[in-house]
Amino acid sequence: MRRRVPSIESLSAFEASARHLSFTRAADALSLTQSAVFKQVAVLEDYLGVRLFNRIKKRISLTEAGQVYLRQVSDGLDRLERDTVAIMTHRGEGDVLELAVIPTFATRWLIPRLPDFQRQHPGITVNLTTRAQPFLFTDTGFDAAVHFGSAQWPGAVSSYLFDEEMIPVMAPAMLQQRPCPEPAALAAFPLLHQSARHHAWRRWFEVAGVSGVEAIGGPRFELFSMLAEAARAGLGVALVPRFLVQSELASGELVAPFEIALTGDLAYYLTCPENRQDRAALQHFSHWLIEQADAYRASLSGEPAST
Repeated sequence: MRRRVPSIESLSAFEASARHLSFTRAADALSLTQSAVFKQVAVLEDYLGVRLFNRIKKRISLTEAGQVYLRQVSDGLDRLERDTVAIMTHRGEGDVLELAVIPTFATRWLIPRLPDFQRQHPGITVNLTTRAQPFLFTDTGFDAAVHFGSAQWPGAVSSYLFDEEMIPVMAPAMLQQRPCPEPAALAAFPLLHQSARHHAWRRWFEVAGVSGVEAIGGPRFELFSMLAEAARAGLGVALVPRFLVQSELASGELVAPFEIALTGDLAYYLTCPENRQDRAALQHFSHWLIEQADAYRASLSGEPAST
């Protein structure tokens, strides 16, 4: 049976026009004429029986239906492009894993360890795409995801990696200028905050046994990587996941005035869709990643990793 799917040309013209909100700029991006782009969009609207753009004089804007369809078309075209590039790159040989990851986890913990996986499994290529929020695997081309949260994920199985241990870090010069003999003394320093963790410092002081501290004020940064850089620059004391600053602590660029860690109920997990768990490449990667996480936890506790 013939699929009820518009042409790639029409979908590409719509996506480019919606992204630029201009038929002219879309034409430039696609190396087409403006009339060709306009015609393809008109063909698509006629095919769907739905108006995708509001046309007011020489300006265009997306209709409500157009906004919804744009998200769906963009995801579909991205997935198609990713799959096409993958098979072109590998000529149909070898295995490719598409992994959704949290940006900071990927750059500071996973990527430095990936050469070991490549040495063990040279025929498997791991592609990384950042996704900060959970999603449905059925709506994407991902084979697995590393996420921070709970073990529950619809239609998937999660494997525990490690908890998030948040510790205070600062530039060594700041600590030299103002000694910090006890946790309460940290309140005298500028406290740096992660935007989504408004009460993290208050909770850390509670864990440290310090009460009555005003721990709300101070600069806020969207990403933990920004927090770490701000601390390294001497802007204040940051509360960040331990794995994020391991190299800076080892090199002495940052110091942890106290080893008191803030933990919670959430953790890092490798999540795989139920219908793909038998895939050999994914099994190899899952086994390797869990071993790496086990070794990391053991390095923090001083105990040997389990085998």
